[in-house]
Amino acid sequence: VLLAAAVCTKAGKAIVSRQFVEMTRTRIEGLLAAFPKLMNTGKQHTFVETESVRYVYQPMEKLYMVLITTKNSNILEDLETLRLFSRVIPEYCRALEENEISEHCFDLIFAFDEIVALGYRENVNLAQIRTFTEMDSHEEKVFRAVRETQEREAKAEMRRKAKELQQARRDAERHGKKAPGFGGFGSSAVSGGVTAMITETIIETEKPKVAPAPARPSGPSKALKLGAKGKEVDNFVDKLKSEGENIMTSVGKRSAEAAKVLTSPLNMESVHMKIEEKISLTCGRDGGLQNMELHGMIMLHISDEKFARIRLHVENEDKRGVQLQTHPNVDKKLFTTESQIGLKNPEKSFPINSDVGVLKWRLQTTEESFIPLTINCWPSESGNSCDVNIEYELQEESLELNDVIITIPLPSGVGAPVIGEIDGEYRHDSRRNLLEWCLPVIDAKNKSGSLEFSIAGQPNDFFPVQVSFVSKKNYCNIQVTKVTQVDGNSPVRFSTETTFLVDKYEIL
Repeated sequence: VLLAAAVCTKAGKAIVSRQFVEMTRTRIEGLLAAFPKLMNTGKQHTFVETESVRYVYQPMEKLYMVLITTKNSNILEDLETLRLFSRVIPEYCRALEENEISEHCFDLIFAFDEIVALGYRENVNLAQIRTFTEMDSHEEKVFRAVRETQEREAKAEMRRKAKELQQARRDAERHGKKAPGFGGFGSSAVSGGVTAMITETIIETEKPKVAPAPARPSGPSKALKLGAKGKEVDNFVDKLKSEGENIMTSVGKRSAEAAKVLTSPLNMESVHMKIEEKISLTCGRDGGLQNMELHGMIMLHISDEKFARIRLHVENEDKRGVQLQTHPNVDKKLFTTESQIGLKNPEKSFPINSDVGVLKWRLQTTEESFIPLTINCWPSESGNSCDVNIEYELQEESLELNDVIITIPLPSGVGAPVIGEIDGEYRHDSRRNLLEWCLPVIDAKNKSGSLEFSIAGQPNDFFPVQVSFVSKKNYCNIQVTKVTQVDGNSPVRFSTETTFLVDKYEIL
């Protein structure tokens, strides 16, 4: 029978201990304190015995994983159980150190309870333990989804009511009447203030929620900062738009679905364009571009019928040999001669309230100078461990890459990497055996950086390196500079959002 499982220091101090039979704290602390004194340093055993109990142990750097069993327990089964206990600890702890074990003590106790019940080994493996301790519930997900839907509907209703109140106040002011009171307030000034405050609050709550980013180094940063100067920025944007400027809005996620979520419809004009590019790139670890393919598209969305007969003036400053292709209904000759996108039949209109792809482009190359962000990963063996140096450099200085994550695979079962020098922040995912190097912004002022770490393994263990980022500037310099109506050639106000995303970015 297994009496207890514990993680203790070399001196026998208990950090975490789980008893599977009734034992007092004094008893378990006494057994663990006696354990280091019983070991004979001259022999290569993994167990020691006393008159009453047997200790089965495994060293883990500065600590011991110890199982305390009865003397008639099957030692072969106990050794197998010990190996499973030893593999569980790196799942929850980044480093095999006393403070890290103490920090995750409850996670470890829950996992220990999945391995042993009432002193006997359960028939489980590491993957099952991970599943059981996650306690993922389909019913909970359904409940949360329903609650979020109800919250969204309530917010939409609040927004609608606030708009009605605001409209009533404007109508009253326009006709010179006293504005209707709200919630028992008499004067129109109070009513207007409350209505404006409610509307402002709703707009604030409806701002897109960005996933929590990893901790980043203090100091000046060009990363997105929510809520700091929102009103000033909105006022500035409104002024620009009233003067006829084209406002470029950015979308900040790594997938089209996330891009849709983050799109703010507040600044959308009746004529709105999405310029989206996706890059797929594969490099060799010793240099050399195996393949780079980039696809881009301009999507046109018209929400007002009076702007349905328009032409887009496109400016193409790309010098890399990009291949352009217009929609079959677009006048190809007009685009070739005058760089304008218009329908073959000028009397016809573009579709209303739907996204229409009007121009797409493609760039495929093996030219190394075209790589937007170069990654150099250099692992070198040092005894039983491997020292890994990895650096990035931005080749396209006109780009500004946000939320860059460089993912390096790690060998399994060797613990956490020891970080030397780093620009930015890192996350160690012990379950998927990955090291994520996180950089908020890479641009011309922050075009290069490096990371150094060491861990047990071979050079091949650290490939393929994968990169993900998002940018509000497109790679191929293709922009819509002006929109005019077919009749009269008068300019039309429009809005644009530009996104440059990663489909695949690997260093093999």
